Amino acid sequence: MNKPHGHALRNGRISLPGHCYLVTIVTHNRHPWFLTYDHAATAARNLYHHTVLSSAETLSFVVMPDHIHWLLQLHTNLSEAVRKYKTRVSWEIGTSVWQRGFHDHALRQEEDLRRVARYIVANPLRAGLAKNIGDYPYWNAIWL
Repeated sequence: MNKPHGHALRNGRISLPGHCYLVTIVTHNRHPWFLTYDHAATAARNLYHHTVLSSAETLSFVVMPDHIHWLLQLHTNLSEAVRKYKTRVSWEIGTSVWQRGFHDHALRQEEDLRRVARYIVANPLRAGLAKNIGDYPYWNAIWL
């Protein structure tokens, strides 16, 4: 059985307050926790929870059945922001939801945040979950 390699993702990770990051967090064994409305709404709502917002500002996100993509501007420590988010969601759902670790990409200054946000929110279209992004309820972007 292959083990998730999330622990290896921490190698070389740095946290730069004020920087923007694209984070991907995957559910344990890719279980589709967020196919149900309650779980998906919990995952979306907690990106705006005050304990999460103390660590990062949510710029854009999409909740997919077995993972989330989160574009954020960091206030403190990236691992701490993700830990707070994962803890809140698991606590509200009532069980451990997430695989260990997460993937992150620090955006360069020249990268267009709106282009990255459009890419994020188009995930349900590429995955065939909706034909129109307006038909998919679990996403947001501050530019709307």
